[in-house]
Amino acid sequence: MTTQSQFKDRFNQVLKDLQEEGINDPEAMFLLGSLAADLAGNLKRTTWTGAKAAMGAETYRMLLKTCETQGNEHLAEGRVKHAYAVQALAVSLVARTQHFDPDMKTLDGFLDHLIDTAIAVYRDQPQPAVN
Repeated sequence: MTTQSQFKDRFNQVLKDLQEEGINDPEAMFLLGSLAADLAGNLKRTTWTGAKAAMGAETYRMLLKTCETQGNEHLAEGRVKHAYAVQALAVSLVARTQHFDPDMKTLDGFLDHLIDTAIAVYRDQPQPAVN
C-alpha cells in the first residue's frame, strides 16, 4: 500500500520529469496526447481535465486498473514511452483523490494543464495519409 507521502513523492518525480524531459520528447508527448484524447473522448469530453471531472468512481477504478495492466505490458515489451504516457495519466488520476492537500490540488491542476496541452498538440498534428 502506498502512503500519501510516497504518492506525493512519486507524483512530484513524474511531474518534474515531464517538465524537464518529457516536453522535449515529441514522441512521448504525442503518445500522452493521443491516449488522453482517446480516454477523454470515451467520456464525451474534449479535455483530460473535463474527463477526470466527469469520471465516476467505477470508471475511475476501472481506468486505474487498466493503466496498471497496460503500463506493465508496455514495459515488459520494451515500449518505454508508451508506459511513460500511461504513468502520467495514472498519477493524474490518483492525484484527484488527494485534493485535501492544497499542494497536490495545485500540482494536479498543473499536470492536467500539461496533459490538456498534449491533447491540443496531438489534435493539431496532421493526420497520416491512409494508403
